[in-house]
Amino acid sequence: MATKAVIPFLIAMMLLTGVCNTLLSKYQDLQCVRNCDSTDPDKIQRFSQPVMQTAQMRFFAKDAPLLHGGYEQVGSDDSTVVDATDELGRTSSTHEEAVPAIKPLIPNTDERIPLIGWRVFLLAMPACCDIAATTLMNVGLLFVAASIYQMTRGALILFVGLFSVVFLHRKIYLYQWSALFIVVAGVAVVGLAGAIAPNPQAQPKPPVPPETSLLAIRDAVKTAAVSSGALQTIVGVLMIAGAQIFTATQFVLEEWILEQYALEPLKVVGWEGVFGFLVTLVGMIILHLAIGRTDAGRNGYFDMQEGWREITQYRSIAVTSVLIMISIGGFNFFGLSITRSVSATARSIIDTCRTLFIWIVSLGLGWETFKWLQIVGFALLVYGTFLFNDIVQPPLKACVRRHKPEPLLQEEPIEHM
Repeated sequence: MATKAVIPFLIAMMLLTGVCNTLLSKYQDLQCVRNCDSTDPDKIQRFSQPVMQTAQMRFFAKDAPLLHGGYEQVGSDDSTVVDATDELGRTSSTHEEAVPAIKPLIPNTDERIPLIGWRVFLLAMPACCDIAATTLMNVGLLFVAASIYQMTRGALILFVGLFSVVFLHRKIYLYQWSALFIVVAGVAVVGLAGAIAPNPQAQPKPPVPPETSLLAIRDAVKTAAVSSGALQTIVGVLMIAGAQIFTATQFVLEEWILEQYALEPLKVVGWEGVFGFLVTLVGMIILHLAIGRTDAGRNGYFDMQEGWREITQYRSIAVTSVLIMISIGGFNFFGLSITRSVSATARSIIDTCRTLFIWIVSLGLGWETFKWLQIVGFALLVYGTFLFNDIVQPPLKACVRRHKPEPLLQEEPIEHM
């Protein structure tokens, strides 16, 4: 196990990079690129390039093999490397203990074939799923607040659970099915909270007389279902939740591949980054030629030329692009390190704290307003997730298992967004 003094540092850095990742992405979406001096809010155009954002996220991930190679070079110069076996039967060296992210999670056995040669192209499948999920989430983030975006991603556990049962033949108990329904209810409540107060950049308003407030609430309830803001929020929530289908498919594919073939997780991140970046780049060119350069697609999501102009012309967008790439790489590295030095359960709890910090910072920056209903949804999401992962005990004693549960997936997902 990693040195105890290192674990708090890993936890703090995972929280910091994870919070920065989402907040920087939202900050980038809020940057004005056209008609910035207009007094009409409807004429102001903000940065809306989800495909370019997907490309910048893939750009850093493709360099993970170089990072891994650096670690191996450092390890090869250490004459005091000693092999050890942990309680899970995993063999690791003192060098792997110092850098937990490069320690294999699944024991290297003779039954697994090394993932080399043409077999590496198998990782293109989860990479394509990751591209689809990341792009959908980038589009969804344009329409919702950062906290609602992060909470809606909690729907991932539903699809991971379902796909693990169907494709990996894992067993889910009755209370875990109940936990999945609780997660769905939490996502629905969070989406409802966003639809009732859809403006993610809402600023606190001055106090008004009580009777005026009551009339405003009545009018808001009547118009929430048909207002464009509420509709955009609902669409954003549905896109983010739907993206979790692709993300769950990615994780199940990764799990299946790593069960059949042996490859270090950091190399998995790197190869997926290479395939993801290449596929994204080719897709961007095709979409730009087919849609982006047309009159209808100009200045839209697929206008590659406009996206590049906005990134290079506006310093705030360029700087955040670099910071987002760094934060994603850091979040993946520290997350993998925590999974190997502590546990996947610990990483799940830390990721929940990440959502809470994103919410607090967004409120402090005035990007969104406080909603009691959002607390209810967040509480349901946390309880459902913790119940599913056996972090909290089921309410009925009959549901408590007497043996240690087998995790659906060997580790928490590798994050690219």
